[in-house]
Amino acid sequence: MYLGTYQIISGKDRQLVIPELLRGLFSEGAYVTRGFEQNLLIMSDRFFREIYERVVSLNIADPLARLLLRLILGNASMLELDRSGKVSIPQELISFANLENGITLVGQGDYLEVWSPVNWEKQTTNLMDSEANSERFAQIDLALH
Repeated sequence: MYLGTYQIISGKDRQLVIPELLRGLFSEGAYVTRGFEQNLLIMSDRFFREIYERVVSLNIADPLARLLLRLILGNASMLELDRSGKVSIPQELISFANLENGITLVGQGDYLEVWSPVNWEKQTTNLMDSEANSERFAQIDLALH
């Protein structure tokens, strides 16, 4: 399970060092693609395949389904973790997410979000508004049954 927030300094070689605690989750491979905000998603092979199966089962006559296919599959790349825990991210994804000056990894359970520090700071500021959070999340049922 991917949990926590990690600040990472990336080199100009487009390589991201995955924290040692998370490396085992990439043992069978991983994928990176665009996220829904100006971020990236890194998914284990298993989770990516689950998302893939769901996305390709959508009706391709639906314009929203085609947009989702383009977003997720049209921007996806397989990642290979080397012995030191480094992965290379394609330049077009680095540019999209503005990752030239550092990276913040955020665990989301089954996947990681990859943010620029500036964009993650905006998200953090948004999440610190407890009054707004009460309204935002009031309709989500988190009850344990």
